[in-house]
Amino acid sequence: MRTALVIGTGLIGTSAALALSQRGVIVHLTDHDPEQARTAAALGAGTDQAPGGPVDLAIVAAPPAHVAATLADAMRRGVARGYLDVASVKGGPRRELEALGLDLSAYIGSHPMSGREKSGPLAATGDLFEGRPWVLTPTRDTDTEVLNLALELVSHCRAVPVVMDADAHDRAVALVSHMPHLVSSMVAARLENAEEAAVRLCGQGIRDVTRIAASDPRMWIDILSANPGPVADLLADVSADLDETVQALRALQSSDEAKRREGAGGIEDVLRRGNAGQVRVPGKHGAAPLTYETVAVLIDDQPGQLARIFADAGAAGVNIEDVRIEHATGQQAGLVQLMVDPKAAPVLSTALRERGWALRQ
Repeated sequence: MRTALVIGTGLIGTSAALALSQRGVIVHLTDHDPEQARTAAALGAGTDQAPGGPVDLAIVAAPPAHVAATLADAMRRGVARGYLDVASVKGGPRRELEALGLDLSAYIGSHPMSGREKSGPLAATGDLFEGRPWVLTPTRDTDTEVLNLALELVSHCRAVPVVMDADAHDRAVALVSHMPHLVSSMVAARLENAEEAAVRLCGQGIRDVTRIAASDPRMWIDILSANPGPVADLLADVSADLDETVQALRALQSSDEAKRREGAGGIEDVLRRGNAGQVRVPGKHGAAPLTYETVAVLIDDQPGQLARIFADAGAAGVNIEDVRIEHATGQQAGLVQLMVDPKAAPVLSTALRERGWALRQ
């Protein structure tokens, strides 16, 4: 791939353009908002000048509701040898294109499984997709050259290609992305009118659960409008679990010992099912999840503290597998939780204590 046209310079489009530009591909940028395209160009994502002729690959990064129309326009104008979209739903746009009677041999659907709570070109980074799955949904009609162009794009973005059927993809993202986002928003909505004294008690757990609720509602309306059925089916299942859990909690309030035992059993069942589901979430680099041991270090909120901890861990020959930071309420201090291989935990603990760090048992 030598040339590309990115249509839509939001977070995903601009991030893909940055990755391609960094690898020597000449990228042309266009957007319904010319100012947004100029912003992406100023960031180094490419040029907002129109290409002089057909490019190798056109990448449509429009909202799901506009993907089919945008693709159809680009294909009718013959702007590229191959066409690809990065929308988070795949079945709907493909069926819309089929209904328009277009030749889909030059088209392949795709979805990079990466993003941020922020949107727009200023939130974009060239490494947004690094190590992340990038779903490709070719059909029997997809030309081999177009599939190869898509694979080259994924490679330039340092993502991991995953081939799926379009409708299977939509059911999958409903489960792992769309439904969890709505549940996160529902939990976060409980905080809107909560007493300030209660909100001040928020810890890492509530931050984890509500993090994705910070995303742009307008963007999510577009996404959910394109995949409402599978999401509604999953929420119906969640609703049934909620009803049973509420009944179990009510039973725990009973003065009847048998009802309390029944309620405890219901709560234990949902918690154990949660355990069973959580262990299926892929671990590092998509491999089977591993059990790490946590080394908790108390730090002051000052510049350079994290860099010192990482440097001291490196000097001890310990690889930090994951990290989490909890900030103390009302204090300029925090707790850094370093997740490491269980065998390395004693080595790291000893090394950090020798270097003057305070560890929490």
